[in-house]
Amino acid sequence: MKFTCDKMDLCNAITHVMKAVALKSTVPVMEGICIQMQKEQITLTGYNLEMGIRTTVPAKCDEEFTFVLLGRLFTEMIRRMPGVEITCEIQENFSVIISSEDTHYQLSAMSAEEFPDLPVVESMATVTISQQLLKSMLQESGYAVAVRDDMPILTGELFESKNGIFYIVAMDRFRLALRQEKIPNLPEFRFVVPRKALNEVVSMLKDDKDDNEQFCVFSVSERHIVFSVNGFELFARLLEGDYPDFHRNIPTEIKTIVQVPKKELMACVERCSLLINEKNRAPMQCTFENGILEISCKTAIGAIRDRLPVDIDGESLTIGFSNKYLMDALRSCQCEKLSFQLGGSYKVIKITPTENESFIYLIMPIQLRD
Repeated sequence: MKFTCDKMDLCNAITHVMKAVALKSTVPVMEGICIQMQKEQITLTGYNLEMGIRTTVPAKCDEEFTFVLLGRLFTEMIRRMPGVEITCEIQENFSVIISSEDTHYQLSAMSAEEFPDLPVVESMATVTISQQLLKSMLQESGYAVAVRDDMPILTGELFESKNGIFYIVAMDRFRLALRQEKIPNLPEFRFVVPRKALNEVVSMLKDDKDDNEQFCVFSVSERHIVFSVNGFELFARLLEGDYPDFHRNIPTEIKTIVQVPKKELMACVERCSLLINEKNRAPMQCTFENGILEISCKTAIGAIRDRLPVDIDGESLTIGFSNKYLMDALRSCQCEKLSFQLGGSYKVIKITPTENESFIYLIMPIQLRD
């Protein structure tokens, strides 16, 4: 029994499939890629019970057969093969000969009987969305996902559809990132997807802004979601629990609105960040007054005072920020000018584009010492 396929097609497939393969497991087959030989293609599957990825590769197969190869070793072997075609021959003793031109590897295969089945997603909602739009929404929100798992529900991103608006939300205890888009005829839903799965979805999505005909389809059931994109299917177990009502976190009492050029502000924050590290922590002090944003910071290393012309409407005030949290927000947004909306020196700051609220970033202030 054997199959032959294009090396580049196989490399592209296993690069993604490997992301769902368990690195260590008490069940050896879980560390493998399941390969199903069919008439004119092979199907590759990785599944660690939390996330699964499946795709097909065109191939010439002389029989139908299913087996499992150790994922990491198989991947490295294929990457290092010469030539443009790969041939895998499965012998009766479950020994596999992998060859290309004058290079031949021998690798032991495992039976696929213990390899778990991917979940069956009985869809409660199915959404078709532009790949470029979904990638943009995930990239502009994902930075705010909680890293610590003392609140597991916050280690994923909320997908919510309500009144024709699609929201993707990420938050931890100190910040929130919300990306929203009007999408007609969208079914209503609310669920949380693990960030690890979404990172892989982002890597699969194309972001060609001139091509709006490339789509991603996702279907969700009570416990699982499956994304179908560019020939791949990614299955993920949804996070359980009650995600906080992000609508309540958005401030409505605004005393000062400041229009800030993003590029210039990023340069100021980068200069300030040179003085801040794990051993020398300090907030950035930001004073908005008389058309000027003054940023200052003092640590054991040194001090800085920087000034940036801005448009200020409302009361003058001083507020403290984490340089990292502000920089994360600035790097993720895709616009040239931002609106800072402030309710006071000790209240959450709201950051949006100046022309709309396609995204909303909230950052908790840091109390400044006298």
